[in-house]
Amino acid sequence: MGHFSIRKSGLVAFALTALMIACAPAVGQSLEDFYRGRQVKFIVGSAGGGGYEFYARILAKHIGRHIPGNPIFILQTMPGAGGAIAANYLYNLAQRDGSEIAMLGRATITQTLLEPDEASIRFDPKQFNWIGSPQQEVGLILIRQPSPVKRIEDLRTFDVIVSGTTRMGPPSFYPRVLNQLLGMKFNVVEGYKSSQEALLALERGEVSGHASGSSAAPFRQRVAPWVKDGLVSIVAQIGLQRDEEYPDIPTVFELATTDEQRGVMQLLFAQQVVAWPLVAPPNMPAPRLAAFRNAFNKVMIDKDFLDDAARSALIIRPVNGAEIDSLLDKVFKTPEAIIAKTRDLMK
Repeated sequence: MGHFSIRKSGLVAFALTALMIACAPAVGQSLEDFYRGRQVKFIVGSAGGGGYEFYARILAKHIGRHIPGNPIFILQTMPGAGGAIAANYLYNLAQRDGSEIAMLGRATITQTLLEPDEASIRFDPKQFNWIGSPQQEVGLILIRQPSPVKRIEDLRTFDVIVSGTTRMGPPSFYPRVLNQLLGMKFNVVEGYKSSQEALLALERGEVSGHASGSSAAPFRQRVAPWVKDGLVSIVAQIGLQRDEEYPDIPTVFELATTDEQRGVMQLLFAQQVVAWPLVAPPNMPAPRLAAFRNAFNKVMIDKDFLDDAARSALIIRPVNGAEIDSLLDKVFKTPEAIIAKTRDLMK
């Protein structure tokens, strides 16, 4: 009987080993062998027609040339729940062998810290594999002229009616936070259905200002004639550092005088550094992740890619995967008191 048990255990072990081998990537399979002729699913965590799709589409067109085997990338939009549906899918359901990636919502990087009780969030941003972002962004505070508000300091002296969207949309909550944190005097009119409608309200004179959550190329193209004609002035940037296109316009971060103020803004504005994040699921094989990161870095200086981006009026100012890892590490070391303060300010 004992002899039979040993033999049976050996058969079971053999069967389990065979199953593991069958389910694992082929031993010694090269990157080129894996990706040759393969279609890589590229999830876009927003509805079509916006900045996420624009950046994803141009990346999908060019990045495969820099991966051994030259895979083809197939876009699939997966909007909903502020980007959480795509993030949940990538974290829990996507293939982890390098055949699926995503461009997730920028809030993914801090969402679990700032919205810990949100039931729709079923992912851990620290477990994702961050590949890079083609662009860092800042928001812009626009003031319709004529106005007594000419400089960033004037925002603490004069009341400014600004157009907002939903309560948690950046054009709404950034002004609320800046009121409480820096003593600015924004009066937010919420309810505009989109950032485009909120901008239109500024153009029409329904409001006297607008605080944008970001400033992608289409946004800049739209407001550039207003600035040129003197209809609108840009008095401040919302971000951790000045955008190279606006070197003389200060950021609200420069007004911080306390560790608490700096800590809150570093936490809130981290998502703007990672504006259009390209992300792989957890536990992706290290060589395939390295191949994606290397391909991302190469495509960011690829002439064909840059020419294509220029024709599409897309700004390329990349952040690589290692830089995002460093930012993430810093974000998740934020003192609990700062996190709690930031949550309170967002309410």
